[in-house]
Amino acid sequence: MDEATRGAARVAFDERGDVVNEWEWQLLEDKETLQQVEIGGVPLRRGDPVRLRPRAGGDVFDLALAGRSATIESLEQDYEGKVHVCVVVDDDPGRDVGLMRQPGHRFFFTPNELEPLQVGEKAATNTKKILIAGIGNIFLGDDGFGVAVAQRLASFTFPPGVKLADFGIRGFDLAYALLDGYEATILIDAYPGEAPAGTLTVLEPDLCELQTARNQAAFVEPHAMNPMRVLAMAAGMGAQVHRVLLVGCVPATLGPEEGQMGLSDEVSAAVDEATKLVASLVTRILAGQWPRTVERDSQSPKGDVNVS
Repeated sequence: MDEATRGAARVAFDERGDVVNEWEWQLLEDKETLQQVEIGGVPLRRGDPVRLRPRAGGDVFDLALAGRSATIESLEQDYEGKVHVCVVVDDDPGRDVGLMRQPGHRFFFTPNELEPLQVGEKAATNTKKILIAGIGNIFLGDDGFGVAVAQRLASFTFPPGVKLADFGIRGFDLAYALLDGYEATILIDAYPGEAPAGTLTVLEPDLCELQTARNQAAFVEPHAMNPMRVLAMAAGMGAQVHRVLLVGCVPATLGPEEGQMGLSDEVSAAVDEATKLVASLVTRILAGQWPRTVERDSQSPKGDVNVS
């Protein structure tokens, strides 16, 4: 780096938003390029295969990537000497974009979040794919229940094949997500009923009604969420919609006409129990133990359902 370039670079900012001082730039310039990193006693270089084992309590990306096989794209070292391993995920449709060092398809992990793989070996994946979808409008009081539960579930570690997403009121996004093909879909939403506010209900919609609902699917609003219409639209787009569960909570209020943010006390108190319920359903489905006592619903079921 010449002196002119060095002078211009000194006004840059680091990841924390602080000005990178001359001492820090000197460290970066003097640092040797990292050629390999040792993981579990195995030396790994660029191009070597690894299995992703993100730390517990990570974000949604960590949940989605846990257990996936990936390839090391580069080895990076910051000015503090910390090593960061950049990978591209093997089954990522945008993998080629990641290999061109473009953002969005390159993921960074610390060495202790990776496990070496033999060349040609793939990470074991669960044969069942499950989509957990939190839905609802956070500006309509208790209608934000599904979103709150999805956010709480983000701290959970699910096995490979289980995808968690907060769709809010983005019906089209949910429909397109269903095109990925899931053996089971768990929808989390506020669900009116005659039970007291905060009561949790598990229902299985009758998917035979999707053919009828397809006639209404064209009316899916881009900023609203009607689960049955979204499922019908996804089926019309070619998605193989298999079994679906709805984890619903009876709302206390959807707020006034001008809107209301925040859950009622009754529904807020049910969020923790709902997260445990969803995790339990995932465990059962992966084990091939579909809840036997969940009743099917053809139109608008009401009342509690005991899951056993």
